[in-house]
Amino acid sequence: MRIQLSEHFTYHKLFRFVLPSIVMMIFTSIYGVVDGLFVSNFVGKTPFAALNLIMPLLMILGALGFMIGTGGSAIVSKTLGEGNKKKANQYFSMLVYVTIAGGLALSAVGLIWIRPIAAAMGADAAMIEDCVLYGRILLISLTAFMLQNVFQSFLITAEKPYWGLGITVAAGLTNIILDFLFIAVFRWGLAGAAVATALSQVVGGAIPMFYFARRNNSLLRLTKTGFYGKILFKTCTNGSSELMTNVSMSLVNILYNYQLMNIAGEDGVAAYGVIMYVNFIFAAIFIGYSIGCAPIVGYHYGAGNHEELKNLFRKSIAIVSLLGIVLTVAAAGLSQPLSKIFVGYDPALSQMTSHGFQLYSLSFLAVGVNIFGSGFFTALNNGAVSATISFLRTLVFQVAAILVLPLLLGLDGIWLAVVAAELLALVVTAIFFFTKRKRYHYL
Repeated sequence: MRIQLSEHFTYHKLFRFVLPSIVMMIFTSIYGVVDGLFVSNFVGKTPFAALNLIMPLLMILGALGFMIGTGGSAIVSKTLGEGNKKKANQYFSMLVYVTIAGGLALSAVGLIWIRPIAAAMGADAAMIEDCVLYGRILLISLTAFMLQNVFQSFLITAEKPYWGLGITVAAGLTNIILDFLFIAVFRWGLAGAAVATALSQVVGGAIPMFYFARRNNSLLRLTKTGFYGKILFKTCTNGSSELMTNVSMSLVNILYNYQLMNIAGEDGVAAYGVIMYVNFIFAAIFIGYSIGCAPIVGYHYGAGNHEELKNLFRKSIAIVSLLGIVLTVAAAGLSQPLSKIFVGYDPALSQMTSHGFQLYSLSFLAVGVNIFGSGFFTALNNGAVSATISFLRTLVFQVAAILVLPLLLGLDGIWLAVVAAELLALVVTAIFFFTKRKRYHYL
């Protein structure tokens, strides 16, 4: 039975509604990790380091889709809650078309400037050709990647979370199967990994595009629309926290790689790449929960249902706090076997990776509440608060920590930088929760 946004959510019903988003994000992270797993074990340490070095740039360019998806779905769900389905579909359609235009423009710019950007990011002579090769192939599929990010949010708003999950699984299986064929069987090396990822992104972006372009039984459909400048601006400001999160994380990853190259060399970059892959999977649980519950929050905010907002807020805080404890323990316990899966061929690198992840895993105690806090205020159409949390959490606090802590603790300071940043962000998130409670009536 389809769960509607307008319903009252018990723990069971809330879990059922957000579960597809959580699994979807986990699966997205896992198939993103597959590239690194195959490249590290079948192609080599240097191409693996090159992939990790150029990936932040690709994530920055793709962040426009995530911004439009999260910011736009909050507006569309609020409009649906107000009872104006026609206008909601016009807003939705415009945002999809803007994403396509933006993706094509960014692809063209990226293809031209990929080599000097890779050099500026710290790629040495041994890595730069691999960076350019992988980057150019992924830039060709950038528009599809951005659409995939957009539709992940809008499929939930359309009350079709299991559609989103199915499409993500299809894209993931495409990547995994093609990685095996192109890298392990055909021996296409790094190019094979890039082509496999590009084709999986096409699957993830094209299937929902066809679904929404035809008549369907969801709340949304692509229609004729005009240009709504104010809505686009509101979408960008409302989703700026998600854009800030993606861009900031990518910029911080560049800084991490730069510091690691200076302190630990190529091995440090490879170790950080492994930690980031595993971190993506764990953080995906929190991101998936926030994406999954955001349309519910936006709908009840638009409908003026304060009691349901209180219900959703209290249950969500309890859930993400418990998940934080469970994931911290799991991450610490799995650090050694996970490191061996990626870099077991190099005992010293494996040990460095395992030790680094044990320290890094402490951040999961706070990261869930911070991610939910940012997503919660996005759903309430308060992009300023959401962006502030994200800006401080993913950029200001992390940059300060990554510059200062290595001076005091050496390599351990790099692994602990994210822990310090998340704890500081937790304080900021708690302050916003307290100060904004009377305005939105969620407490």
